Amino acid sequence: MNSLLNYRVMALLGAAGCAIGLLTAIFYFQKHLGLEPCPMCIFQRVAMLSAGLVFLVAAIHNPKGGGRWVYAGLADLAASIGALIAARHVWLQGLPENERPACGPTLDYLMDMLPLREVVTTILKGDGNCAKIDWTLFGQSIPFWTMLAFIGFMLWAVAMPLLARKHSIFR
Repeated sequence: MNSLLNYRVMALLGAAGCAIGLLTAIFYFQKHLGLEPCPMCIFQRVAMLSAGLVFLVAAIHNPKGGGRWVYAGLADLAASIGALIAARHVWLQGLPENERPACGPTLDYLMDMLPLREVVTTILKGDGNCAKIDWTLFGQSIPFWTMLAFIGFMLWAVAMPLLARKHSIFR
């Protein structure tokens, strides 16, 4: 039980969870099923990668005390951004057909034509591509499950320093 409450192991589990999420998106949904990610999906992948990298750096650094809370805050920030993007995505998918935004240009086109700030603003507004539901599990779309994963990573990031501290008290 002691090795499971080790901060480094918990951070590696967080990084592994993010990696599994990214690999599932790329190899199962995109490569196997042939689903092309919409711009909001790509932003969610960036947030997942960011959270995973924070967990990985936390595992490599293996800080003590307040440093653990710094990593928890950074992982929470990345996961919170991802959860907000996913929640917006779920909201767009829930709009009635006549209220959904029209399909917009591709992310590549936007990156070529607009400054980064405008690209981010345009993507977060969403478009018809983002409102399309291509796959469901138990009646819920990919962005819903992604949002739950981000919430899980947010909770895990906060739990890691708490569990590690509790573990060190009982040594």
